[in-house]
Amino acid sequence: MQKLLTVFVVSVGLCSGSVIASAQTAHTPDQAKALVEKAAAFYKSEGKEKALAAFSDPQGQWVEGDLYLVVHTADDPKLMMLAHGANKALIGKSMIDLKDAEGKPFNQEMLDGLKTSKDVWVSYKWSNPATKKLASKKTYYLKVDDVIIAAGVYE
Repeated sequence: MQKLLTVFVVSVGLCSGSVIASAQTAHTPDQAKALVEKAAAFYKSEGKEKALAAFSDPQGQWVEGDLYLVVHTADDPKLMMLAHGANKALIGKSMIDLKDAEGKPFNQEMLDGLKTSKDVWVSYKWSNPATKKLASKKTYYLKVDDVIIAAGVYE
């Protein structure tokens, strides 16, 4: 009986640990917006070169599990990727024609929204780098000077 109780307690402990770890990687839209606003202040105070390098560091302060920053050109019709906290291979690539898994041109939707506002939320389907699975994602975009800084959360 003692062994059975010990196995039960250990199992519950392990399951609780995985639930807690899972909860720590889930982020809210408010956290995404706060990260972008903090990044905008950093961008303005530290300058473009230093900020873009910091935002693209997957081990840096701007990446928290599945919450990371991306930065696009704001005034370039090609919408070039300038920084990406989860996939450096995208830096320097045009993102204007990018579509989600369902064919939605979400970057065009973002640009349309930024024509009348300094910020916009856009929802789309995207691969979560933490789980490697397709998920619904909601991203907050903020135009700051000549760039667009964004972060999104997986729902």
